[in-house]
Amino acid sequence: GDVDHIVVYIGPGGRCVEAGGSGVITFSFEGGTWDGTRMLPQRGVLVDTLYGVAYPLQSRNLNPAEERRIRLEVAAYCLAQVGKPYNLNFLNPDTDEAFYCSQLAYKAYLPHQINLNSGRMMPTLPATEAIIFPQEIWDVCAHEKARE
Repeated sequence: GDVDHIVVYIGPGGRCVEAGGSGVITFSFEGGTWDGTRMLPQRGVLVDTLYGVAYPLQSRNLNPAEERRIRLEVAAYCLAQVGKPYNLNFLNPDTDEAFYCSQLAYKAYLPHQINLNSGRMMPTLPATEAIIFPQEIWDVCAHEKARE
């Protein structure tokens, strides 16, 4: 698909958490502008382009207090994972010992009965339904493509 990496925005001011080659880290994009090259010193090896924003909580009929509670708990979960290594075993998304990018978001939202794994990305390959693909999160959530 078009989406090959995700980060979790935890705010404020462009603060994000991601799982990449350096493990789980925090970084910020400043001034509301995504600039992969400028963020390189914070992110290690990742230089990417913003494809868009997915909204896992949109269209769930949550009241504002419930939505705020979930957002804070998702952010707290992601921040608690900072420092953990990258998960090279994509077939084991249930571990809390290491994370790949989309697994981090999956695990953060799962306690709130929001399952970001549709299991439909590669139906012809056995056991791949366990993998949470970045494209899958884009596909199962309300989303908005970035302006070019």
